[in-house]
Amino acid sequence: MADPRVAAVPVAESGERLVDVRHDGRLLVDTRKQDPADAFAHLREGVLARLVTAQTLLPAGLRLLFVEGYRPPSLQRRYFEEYAGELRAAHPEWSADRIHSAASRYVSPPDIAPHSAGAAVDLTLADADGHELDLGTRMNADPEESAGACYTHAPGIGEEARAHRELLGGVLTAAGLVNYPTEWWHWSFGDRYWALATGRPTALYGPKELDPARNR
Repeated sequence: MADPRVAAVPVAESGERLVDVRHDGRLLVDTRKQDPADAFAHLREGVLARLVTAQTLLPAGLRLLFVEGYRPPSLQRRYFEEYAGELRAAHPEWSADRIHSAASRYVSPPDIAPHSAGAAVDLTLADADGHELDLGTRMNADPEESAGACYTHAPGIGEEARAHRELLGGVLTAAGLVNYPTEWWHWSFGDRYWALATGRPTALYGPKELDPARNR
């Protein structure tokens, strides 16, 4: 996400609403990232529609497990600064630019973050009872903790985990989402990164504040 080409993509804001995915009822929703405002459960309407399409492409007995969608810009900024601080403490010899670049592998810079546009989702696969499948690492494992196994195409993960990643990626790609390759669980549609990855001239969604009165 630190690539300047991502930040350079202009946004032609569609004005599409943020909606609560729980009201749709067709996705399994995990509460590990629940926040007091329930922001985590929101996505742009077009992103939710594509997730529902992706779920129909899964084999019988498997479900998408939604973990986190929208993230307010202030929260995104806090996550980025906290992780950058961890890297700064671990590598005091690194320059500010290197800290920013390394932090951006795992947490998007606040000004371009797909989550803050309601365009990104962190999700995994589960069985019909909601039990998570093995995808090689825990969700949100950072590159340092996982020795790079969080990268979508990391070598060395088990055959079952590899097959599950390929299945997840296959249905989400078919529905029009793109993956951020340092995080197997992170997929997006309509944001700046999506536009760059798919050759679109503009992004559909920019950073947005959640208005509970209008978006629930």
